[in-house]
Amino acid sequence: MPAELPFEIMGVVNVTPDSFSDGGEWFDRDEAVAHGLRLAAEGAAILDVGGESTRPRALPVPEDEELRRTEPVVRLLAQRGGATVSIDTSKLAVAEAALAAGATYVNDVTAFREAPDMAGLVADRRARCCLMHMLGDPRSMQEHPRYADVVDDVKAFLTDRVEFAVREGVKEERIDVDPGIGFGKTLAHNLELLARTDEIVRLGFPVVIGVSRKSFIHKLADVPDPHDRVPGTIAANVIALERGARVFRVHDVAQARQALAVASATFHRDGA
Repeated sequence: MPAELPFEIMGVVNVTPDSFSDGGEWFDRDEAVAHGLRLAAEGAAILDVGGESTRPRALPVPEDEELRRTEPVVRLLAQRGGATVSIDTSKLAVAEAALAAGATYVNDVTAFREAPDMAGLVADRRARCCLMHMLGDPRSMQEHPRYADVVDDVKAFLTDRVEFAVREGVKEERIDVDPGIGFGKTLAHNLELLARTDEIVRLGFPVVIGVSRKSFIHKLADVPDPHDRVPGTIAANVIALERGARVFRVHDVAQARQALAVASATFHRDGA
């Protein structure tokens, strides 16, 4: 293996029938586990298991159904995968079950607003977590999103949520932050956040970027099929990497890792 890379790839393992780009593809437990193992073999340092779609206007999933979808996949990946296993949830019981099954990372798109007690759970279990900015909720987030200054507003939100998590006992070194590309953002907002990622990096926490296959790529390049948006995903991730982002949540791990390894070697070469 080459030298350790200065970034992490978070591979998406959606155990859902309705995610925007791969809904139903890995809904079966065994297929989801096999997919996660492939992503780990391709270089994913983190496997992000989710049982509820957060695409715009997605319907909520009952807690018991989300548990049924995710807990077995988390347990098997934690046993076999060799990668950090993350649970992508905003429900306390789902996070608790996943951590008990071997997950060590909680990725909460509500930044502990939906279930404030999740911060204490993360602290008690000494888990790593990602706090993401989202305007509203998945059902309403794309209905006329407005900001005074999207980067300043996102920074203020993330600062507030980090302070809450720390008050609840989460160690700063276990906190990542995510500006929430596509979560209550227009095309212009998404591009502004990418262009000014360095300002979010200056908050002092690892920045997670999740642009994989998202609709803003279609709007810019007329690519209706999400599976065909890998080049646009790579371009956005390289921009964010150059501006200091360190964790990249993607569906297409091998392609992302290769592109980011080349970009990183260029950005961080001796004397650069």
